[in-house]
Amino acid sequence: MSTRANESETVTTPVGDARISWFREAQPARAVVAVSHGAGGGIEARDLMALAAALPARGYTVALVEQPWRVAGKKVAPAPKTLDAAWTALWPALTKPGLPVVAGGRSAGARVACRTARELGAHAVLALSFPLHPPGKPEKSRVEELTGAGVPTLVVQGGRDPFGRPAEFPAGTEITEVAHGDHGFAVPKSAGVSEAESMAVLTDAVLAWLDRVCG
Repeated sequence: MSTRANESETVTTPVGDARISWFREAQPARAVVAVSHGAGGGIEARDLMALAAALPARGYTVALVEQPWRVAGKKVAPAPKTLDAAWTALWPALTKPGLPVVAGGRSAGARVACRTARELGAHAVLALSFPLHPPGKPEKSRVEELTGAGVPTLVVQGGRDPFGRPAEFPAGTEITEVAHGDHGFAVPKSAGVSEAESMAVLTDAVLAWLDRVCG
């Protein structure tokens, strides 16, 4: 995708330098949607790029956040407390525009957003591919992280995500399903749905939710 950031900002944290890529439009924004990557990839993930392409024109600044371990070129994500420490330290940079901040992330990044939302004063949480449990181990549930966010939360989940299918989430969860999507929202060709169509489902749902919670 040809989406390009308006600005890249390095932020020093106690666990190394993080990087924020800002995607803005000229008109006044209603909120900053700050989204971090998962443990297995970076901000080039299809869902994060789709949000960066779609949201700014609709009045939402997108800040794609690269955790220090990723900026440093490491292959393995550190412990959750280290991820939380970096996110907490870079939060002031996200609030600098003076707008409400919607904390978000995909997979491990969604867990960070949920764990820290209340403490940091996040306006809401966007949880992409929330890893409800390790694949094949539903007994090791992380649902308390999700339900403990303490702010309005939207989950966007692939229909065949091995880390938790939409039907596995507790009643009352606000959730949008990307049909046939796996943990990275990849859809098999046999489904007859293009990646662009799947990402439109995701971005349309996120925009409708943002308009409601930031209205």
